[in-house]
Amino acid sequence: MRRFRFTIIAVCLILSWLAYVDITLYVRNMTPQEITITKLETDGPQQEWLKITDGYMDLTQAINMSGTMDIDSFLIPLKQSANTDNIKIWIETREPEIISALKTYYFQLDNDQQRSAYANDHNNLFFGQRNITGMLTIGLVANNNREKLVQLLTDMDIAVPDQVLFISEGKEPIKWRGFIFAIIAIAGIMKLARDINATPARKNNPRL
Repeated sequence: MRRFRFTIIAVCLILSWLAYVDITLYVRNMTPQEITITKLETDGPQQEWLKITDGYMDLTQAINMSGTMDIDSFLIPLKQSANTDNIKIWIETREPEIISALKTYYFQLDNDQQRSAYANDHNNLFFGQRNITGMLTIGLVANNNREKLVQLLTDMDIAVPDQVLFISEGKEPIKWRGFIFAIIAIAGIMKLARDINATPARKNNPRL
């Protein structure tokens, strides 16, 4: 019985911590911070949910994150200008139009000449200015993913600055999960408290 109570306490504490993390993240990010790419690279982000303006994506530098033909996301640089090689921000995108175009670019065209012609024919998609709204890669699990992304770029001989930012396009703070965790944790603690208070009564009156 005592071991069971310790297990319940441990589960409630974990849920309480997860609730705190999710709720504070949501409170910090009620709306996305709108920021230019220049200011973001200079000053850094003030919150995790961002709307980045004035950036240019270069789809010809996109990286297949799965390493297979079964692709649902690409890692793409977001730059201050179309011609710069200085990359401090990478976007993980699952945008269907981009995924489709990159599958054609990498896997259905036979040579660099065809790829160059295809990119030029779709110049705005491949090199155009694009506003990005998404979430920074943060948190315990996300930090592990961030390390893997840094290693992926390093293995491909791509320079990775210390303050590189990875952003998941389209991702938003989860509104209700933290509150659900909190309710479950409180309910568990209340039940445990009732059981503990009832134990002396059971000992004094075996019929209870």
